[in-house]
Amino acid sequence: MGATVVEKIFSMKCHRDVNAGEVVMAPVDNAMIHDITGPLAIQKFYEMGGKRVHNPERITMLFDHQVPADSLEAAENQRYMRNFAKEQGIFNYDIREGVCHQVTMEMGKAAPGEIIIGADSHTCMYGAGGAFATGIGSTDMGFALKFGALYFRVPETIRVTANGVFKKRVGPKDLILSIAADIGADGATYQAIEFVGDTIEGMGMAGRMTCCNMAIEMGAKAGIVPPDHITWDYIRGMRNITPFPLKSDNDASFSEERMYDVTNLSPQVAEPHNVDLGVDVTKVAGKKIDQVFIGSCTNGRFEDFAEAAEVLGDRKFSDTTRVIIIPASRQEYLKTLRAGLIERFVMAGALVEAPCCGPCMGGAFGLLAPGEVSLSTSNRNFKGRQGSTEASVYLCSPATAAASGIYGEITDPREVE
Repeated sequence: MGATVVEKIFSMKCHRDVNAGEVVMAPVDNAMIHDITGPLAIQKFYEMGGKRVHNPERITMLFDHQVPADSLEAAENQRYMRNFAKEQGIFNYDIREGVCHQVTMEMGKAAPGEIIIGADSHTCMYGAGGAFATGIGSTDMGFALKFGALYFRVPETIRVTANGVFKKRVGPKDLILSIAADIGADGATYQAIEFVGDTIEGMGMAGRMTCCNMAIEMGAKAGIVPPDHITWDYIRGMRNITPFPLKSDNDASFSEERMYDVTNLSPQVAEPHNVDLGVDVTKVAGKKIDQVFIGSCTNGRFEDFAEAAEVLGDRKFSDTTRVIIIPASRQEYLKTLRAGLIERFVMAGALVEAPCCGPCMGGAFGLLAPGEVSLSTSNRNFKGRQGSTEASVYLCSPATAAASGIYGEITDPREVE
């Protein structure tokens, strides 16, 4: 029997054949902590008798959820982490670089065949780079900081094959929303989702990140795209790694296989209050919205803003809708700035913020009042996710978000010439 790409990664790290379902202690190549989960992880490290972290060079630290510090508690947490970084010799990106997941990828902290952990559920995004990447709790992170390894139950794999070419104004976010609606919010619980097919192969890294980012929204432990020339070209700019083959064997055992044809896929919108409530945009078109958010680790890259700007053209955003745009990192901000898109968005009436999580978590700014409606390119729309539990959040692509921001209501981007 052959092996899946996930089984192969664990086999390489454990230096023996490892099968799905086994519980193994495996070394981690990188551990990421940020300003929300980091303080508790550090506390657990000390409670376990930690004196020195296992390897400071394998720890990525940054602040993104509440930056700049928006409360005294946030300021104290960030100071606590800064002191820990200084004490342990950990390089701290602090508030300078942006959202943890985007920064981890663009700094080359996740590469094919590696095991990456992060004290944040959307760590699974790094699977776009061919790594096994998964979110963990603060207690597990404290253990990993001390020992440089962690217990894992090697997950089974659901293979998702997507074929076909997207039509205009349809893209990776629409695909992953449709997949989430099909598999369900708990349909992939503690499994890995392997994304393959000519649609995936035709995506750039930005689209692959979007898909892997939302694997957790189906309960998955990880999302992964087997590395190809696009992956290695991306990694080559940051890491000196000789490319090697890494893909599932033809006779590998999958828990499930699902096929999708994107040829006739329409723009998708996830209705409140679950990510798996995806519908065709035409079913919710005309819904009045109070806020549009384009950004987050799911859709805060230059490619996303270029798509939104193409839809916007020389129009302005509706005076009845506040539009918040936040690049996911400093690098993505500068790409967007140099392309002239920041000015275009500002002139159209948008508020463009420095790289951070912003409204996504609902803990810093851009909060919703009771009864308000948000249309967001982020990854979650649970009650209270962006403010009041009496508010509603719809999820969509950058194209749909931009079109809707123009008219102040959910709008099919294909209708905007």
